[in-house]
Amino acid sequence: MAKENITIKDIAARAGVSTGTVDRVLHKRPNVSKSALEKVNKALEELDYRPNMYASALAYNKTYTFYVVLPKHEQDAYWDEIEEGAQACCQFRRDFGISLKFIYYERFNATSFTKMVREFLTAKIDGVIIVPATLEQTARFTEKLTEKQIPYVLLDSYMPDLKPLSFFGQDSFASGFFAAKMLMLIAGHEKEIAIVKQTRDGKVGSKQQANRETGFRHYMVDHFPDIKILEVDLPLDEEHKEYDSILEKFFKSHPMVHHCITFNSKAHLVGSFLQRTNRRNIQIMGYDMVPKNEECIRNGSISFLIAQHAYQQGYASVDALFNAIVMKREVNPVNYMPIEILTKENVDFYRRTAI
Repeated sequence: MAKENITIKDIAARAGVSTGTVDRVLHKRPNVSKSALEKVNKALEELDYRPNMYASALAYNKTYTFYVVLPKHEQDAYWDEIEEGAQACCQFRRDFGISLKFIYYERFNATSFTKMVREFLTAKIDGVIIVPATLEQTARFTEKLTEKQIPYVLLDSYMPDLKPLSFFGQDSFASGFFAAKMLMLIAGHEKEIAIVKQTRDGKVGSKQQANRETGFRHYMVDHFPDIKILEVDLPLDEEHKEYDSILEKFFKSHPMVHHCITFNSKAHLVGSFLQRTNRRNIQIMGYDMVPKNEECIRNGSISFLIAQHAYQQGYASVDALFNAIVMKREVNPVNYMPIEILTKENVDFYRRTAI
């Protein structure tokens, strides 16, 4: 008998019990004797029964609300692709009653995150996708989710101590190491290079960025210890128009710098400055295929971009919650995205959509 054609009647006949007993066993309902449970489980094993989880999930006609917790961001930012991917998966799974709600917090603002958590936990929540704030803040949040038995997925920064259902993102250290290796293919003869940062109170926006820089510096110490690494800070509190004067002063003071790198998605801030000021002998390398970065890589002011498949992360995170909560399946706890390098020549072939 084909596995997919096995019915409750077939199982009941093999086990010598009623169809009602089989139904209670399959759906883990109470009021089944130990003897009957053993008979049904034996029959299931003998028949090699595989339940049609899709049909079962649809039959219940339940609804599920997944929340996506993101930093506040401007339009055309990296997080937009996370949202697009998540919405695409939600649409694909719409027959299962899945809906998404997006909520936002201000990075570097503990009060904003705390307020978000307080309001958030009063809602009906079936699963959560979180881009972490600080480890301490996020841990307090996830402790509340764990108490309520609400599964959660982490994006962007992997924090294994929090024991998420799943994580999607790059290996940040390896990504930074790789970035240094690629940059040195064109900058190995230089005496100085620059790291461009955006900080507030001396801190970058995420653990992911800090880990990338650590990986980058490890490569440089091991392979190019004599190259001087300079830093230029574009403070997050400043207006973008103020960045031009900061960059102008830096490059005038350091005429030997021809290559820069940034570990966030804002390489275009430098790329557009270089384009406007006609500094053709300076290039920057950065992360993420956001529209403004794409424009700069096409005009040559950005030399390389490292892509981390934000769309796919958003899609896969919703799918992980769907499989765990709706389909009752196990999901992979750690899912590293590929580390891909984009240039002017291959940017048209970058795949944004889910596989």
